[in-house]
Amino acid sequence: MKTQRTTVRDVRRTNRSVLLSKLFLDGRVSRLELSRLTGLSAGTVSNVTGELIDEGLVVEAGLVESDGGRPRVLLAVDPRYGYVIGVDVGETGIKVELFDLSMRALATVDQPVDSASPDPGKVADLVVAGLREVIAGAEVPADRVLGAGIGVFGTVEQGPLALVHAPTVGWDAVPLEALVRAGTDLPLFFDNGAKTLGQAEMWFGAGRGARHAVFVLVGSGVGAAIVTDGATYRGTSSSAGEWGHTTIVYGGRPCRCGARGCLEAYVGAEGVLDRFREASRRRAAPAADEESQLAALIQAADRSKTAARVLDDTAGYLGAGIANLVNLFNPERIVLGGWAGLALGSRLLPRIREEAGAQALAHPFGQTSIELCRLGPDAVAVGAATLPVADLLARGARRGI
Repeated sequence: MKTQRTTVRDVRRTNRSVLLSKLFLDGRVSRLELSRLTGLSAGTVSNVTGELIDEGLVVEAGLVESDGGRPRVLLAVDPRYGYVIGVDVGETGIKVELFDLSMRALATVDQPVDSASPDPGKVADLVVAGLREVIAGAEVPADRVLGAGIGVFGTVEQGPLALVHAPTVGWDAVPLEALVRAGTDLPLFFDNGAKTLGQAEMWFGAGRGARHAVFVLVGSGVGAAIVTDGATYRGTSSSAGEWGHTTIVYGGRPCRCGARGCLEAYVGAEGVLDRFREASRRRAAPAADEESQLAALIQAADRSKTAARVLDDTAGYLGAGIANLVNLFNPERIVLGGWAGLALGSRLLPRIREEAGAQALAHPFGQTSIELCRLGPDAVAVGAATLPVADLLARGARRGI
């Protein structure tokens, strides 16, 4: 077994990473608290934070009273040190947002995706145009942008350049990273949208404080991010979390992936709307988008027995799917997100919890809370923007590491 010698430089980088991460995630903290929270000596904290202040990454951000001594100086990451961009590449639209390092959105661009089988080149062009537009809109220098994270539907195969596999829209090993890189010099980071949502909620939302959690994204399609002992579980090729393509009804409804009975065919927005059209023998308004149609269906449930029955069945399917997650992963928290998940959950969450409890094993279910995503429809973009932040923190803000 080959051993690797740890150098002073490695230790320095690790200390910088630990302190920066604590300041970024916890906000204003004194040097004394940093020492207590990280286990680093007071001398190490003082030396490293002094470096970070000199580099402009950390600033003194006020005072806090101490017991019997001088007030302690609070430290924080300077929001203006740099900027990050988060991109949500969804099946129905692309959202691009630029943030400062306090994760305050400074500019946003929304662009529709008109095709059910979007052309990868056109998607890449929309992403590149969005990157340029938010930089111009926020009036920040392009060289101060630390990078752009891109959360995308389908499986993201990590490698020298990320490939996207999304059979539901006809994408097979699409070189999306290469296509986007052809139009921008920004550092780029790619991941599946459900996984970026999960990271955002772990850092800032409903997942804070949890070590074992599952974050489910319900939109046109359905996915999940599985966090175990604080880390996202990825599997062999990063395809872990394709919850929407687990079988909920053997031999059931055809799914866009080519199989039958997938959960997505019953609880994804397209599947819910298809079931309603079949039950009511109606056709969708040709100009209406999925979000408008689903909102109309939810509103109609107060006066339409058919709409109410379809929604009740949807709650049952979602509850059964969540029960499977409880039994498989024993999480302490399950968070429902995605634009369709939030729309359905705002009305059906008590029913979903009830159905999950009826299907799950009693002991693990009793240890699990089921709640809505707290970051709303921006969660995927916010999570994507954390990808360049995570890179900065892991490097301790050292270049070329």
